[in-house]
Amino acid sequence: MSRTSPSNRGIRQIRTAAAARDRRIVRALARWFAANARDLPWRDAPAGRRDPWATLVSEVMLQQTQVARVVERFEPFLRRFPSPRALASADEQVLLREWSGLGYYRRARGLHAAARTIVRVHGGAVPDRTADLLALPGIGRYTAAAVSSLAFGHAEPAVDANVRRVILRIDGVHQSASTSATDRAIWKRAAALVAHADAPGVHTEALMELGATVCTARKPACGKCPLRGDCIAAAKGTQDRAQRITRRAPRTVIDHAVVLARDAAGWVLIEQRPDHGLWASQWQAPTLETAQGEGRPPSARRIASWLGVARVIPARQPGFTFLTTHRVVRFTLWEVPSGEPAAPARGRFMAPAKALALPLTTPQRRILLRFLDGTSAH
Repeated sequence: MSRTSPSNRGIRQIRTAAAARDRRIVRALARWFAANARDLPWRDAPAGRRDPWATLVSEVMLQQTQVARVVERFEPFLRRFPSPRALASADEQVLLREWSGLGYYRRARGLHAAARTIVRVHGGAVPDRTADLLALPGIGRYTAAAVSSLAFGHAEPAVDANVRRVILRIDGVHQSASTSATDRAIWKRAAALVAHADAPGVHTEALMELGATVCTARKPACGKCPLRGDCIAAAKGTQDRAQRITRRAPRTVIDHAVVLARDAAGWVLIEQRPDHGLWASQWQAPTLETAQGEGRPPSARRIASWLGVARVIPARQPGFTFLTTHRVVRFTLWEVPSGEPAAPARGRFMAPAKALALPLTTPQRRILLRFLDGTSAH
């Protein structure tokens, strides 16, 4: 008669206890989410039974964009592009206009390419296999897993920054920087948790929701957390250290000197940005960009020479500063005086309504609207 060694019994007991803890976490999270889930437009059906295209769109939009901004743009975007086929056949400029306000326009181009691949390879239906989703242009591991889980209900772990933070805290891990070994361990833990879920899609979304609303990077609301009884960081009082916040590198400061001009017919001068870099392929009033090392914004003489006009004067509309993730953009505003001949060396004159229908950058749209309203006319 064989006997189990004490060491093997101990290992089994540890594994049993760990599995029991994971099941408690999953059940507590599901109960909390049922009572506390935010009402968001892409949650029109239970997680695991959602429209795959709408889910893919929402996940791409939510990358590095605040939820409130995505709430504003999600439904109008889907009305314009209700299917992969609708987006695949759209002109890029139309897409960029509909994406306006969400930032990171590379995501829009990636979604455009993904839609074309879905039509060409998958007959217009978003694939349900994670491997096929990963093969789509612009779709990474998290997005593929999120769509697989939230739309199709597959037991796929999906790890974003919120999920990462929750897992580090409940397991009491102090990790300030992402490493490949840490990332592998976190994905493995996420897989272990979702394996216990009766509704994997709901579990995936609940874990993300907890990190976004309760287990936040700064000042986590531990008193409201459904997992506090099983959270090692909370038990040790180390939740503020469980994931130290890496300081962001200082933003680069750049100056944008914007020149506003209208011709005798009232048309406005407009140009398209390069197809790479900040705000790639977006439209704007002619803008001279200078880097941080130049010390000060360009002079009126330099701006006029660059644009190929006799002179420019300060606009009545005040300048302002616009922040992106990596840059501080300082806008100064200039005008070509009305009544003076203007045959600029760059840009083209366009009817105001047509110009405003183009995909403009957020700050440039603000500038042009005020200019066309006459608030800065001399």
